[in-house]
Amino acid sequence: MVRSMTGFGRAQKELDGMNITVELKSVNHRGFEFSAKTPRTYGFLDDKLKTLFQSVITRGKVECFITISALDSDDCVVEVNHSLAGGYYAALKELAERYGLSADFSVAALARCSSDIFVVRKNAADEDAVWAAVSQVAQEAADIFIAMREAEGQRLQDDVLARAQVILEDVAYIEKRSPETVKEYNDKLLERMKALLGDIHVDEQRLLTEAAIFADKVAVAEETVRLRSHIDQLHQMLDSSEPVGRRLDFLAQEMNREANTIGSKCQNVDITKRVLNIKAEVEKIREQIQNIE
Repeated sequence: MVRSMTGFGRAQKELDGMNITVELKSVNHRGFEFSAKTPRTYGFLDDKLKTLFQSVITRGKVECFITISALDSDDCVVEVNHSLAGGYYAALKELAERYGLSADFSVAALARCSSDIFVVRKNAADEDAVWAAVSQVAQEAADIFIAMREAEGQRLQDDVLARAQVILEDVAYIEKRSPETVKEYNDKLLERMKALLGDIHVDEQRLLTEAAIFADKVAVAEETVRLRSHIDQLHQMLDSSEPVGRRLDFLAQEMNREANTIGSKCQNVDITKRVLNIKAEVEKIREQIQNIE
């Protein structure tokens, strides 16, 4: 199954007292590049997530976003920074005494001096338990993500195969039309020689030699055979269960090379138009291939 390199997947679950959300998105990239944005206290998840996703994703720039919130507050402890609170209290008391103010400040007023007076600490997380929960949600997000990639990959495959069929039709026309150009050349050459020589006998052997030289010069059978072979390989690769994006890109380059060779040999306007059409279709195929994993 062909997969696109662009995709998105999101999953959310409540597990083991945690509300966990995992989002995945990816864009095209030459290889596999992964980055994760996890809550500050869950940095230990980054490498585990990379390993999990790399086992099912071969290419693409993948970004993962994790949010984890506790459904209860048992794992949080609020502590007082007595040193800082005492400093603020002493400073306020000094202000009151120096300027003759009433020292009627309350605990609430003291707390408003700085949010750092209260320190929220979380109990150390059980990493194994957290990963067991997160990995379930991550796997679900990955399944959705891959399903989207496969759906987009099917659309890419259909488009590539349709363009390959157009190329085959142009190749068939070139194969049929190319031999006719040799006969046309021979007839024109005979007419020109008769026009120049008048009633003088035309050396038919010489004409045959010239026609043979021209036929060899404009022969494109090898190139059209290779083009057909490349398209057969294209079908085989698209039917493969393995990632084939890089191989397809190389194959498209070879197809373009054959088209260029045919174009350099052709001496006919109709064939030239078909060659240009082949090159345009190959270029569109290459554009689509850039999105395939």
